[in-house]
Amino acid sequence: MTTRQDPSPVPYPHLQSPLSACLIALAGTPDDASWVECQLVTIAQLSADLITPIAYSSVTAYRDDAITTVATDSEIARAVDQAQYDEQDGPCLAALDTASPVAVPDVTATMRWPGFRDTAYRLGIRASLSIPLFAGRGTAMAALNLYGRDATDLAPLTAAVWATYDPHDPCPRAHPHGLDHGGEALVAGLAGAFAVRARIQQAIGVIMAITHRAPDAAYLILRIRAAEAGTTLADAATAVMEEQRW
Repeated sequence: MTTRQDPSPVPYPHLQSPLSACLIALAGTPDDASWVECQLVTIAQLSADLITPIAYSSVTAYRDDAITTVATDSEIARAVDQAQYDEQDGPCLAALDTASPVAVPDVTATMRWPGFRDTAYRLGIRASLSIPLFAGRGTAMAALNLYGRDATDLAPLTAAVWATYDPHDPCPRAHPHGLDHGGEALVAGLAGAFAVRARIQQAIGVIMAITHRAPDAAYLILRIRAAEAGTTLADAATAVMEEQRW
């Protein structure tokens, strides 16, 4: 797993994008909350609407032990997803299973996933980027699939997302030039989500130390605290950390 464990400065802090806000909110939402599905739908729609190189988007997740598309902005994205489900392999499944971004910079050169390659090419897709998403538990619970019609246009976004997920990147804000405002919003949202996840995981660690409970039990305690206080998991985590300063 290559995702970050440390809180990092959020790039482009001046942005007030609904895409950034939704990604950050998802990171502080319990995985089984009833409104998670709506958040995933919003993320897919905003990604397609706001990021210029993206022609279509979707979100892949496991539901009832089966992989499925839980959100999409088009039937083309759904068809490309389905080709991967039929083959039981593809970039969206790899991103979800490894919790790391998976890029296909040139669909025509892809040998690993022939079903994905042939369907994507037939439908005009020339490059793709699948990004693991996480909610309050902190593990990958969905994959955001971004499909582009021009491989060159998608390259800067792919590099920026990889830099955000790379735990060895000394400066996560040093992304390449070429991002539009939508791309910047996506990267800012991912970085902000990592910061929220780090805060929640720190609080879970504190609860484990105090109560001598396992991680799942500590997570449940934090959830209960958030529910009782009527706050998000992130706010409950902040409260836990504040209590330890006294």
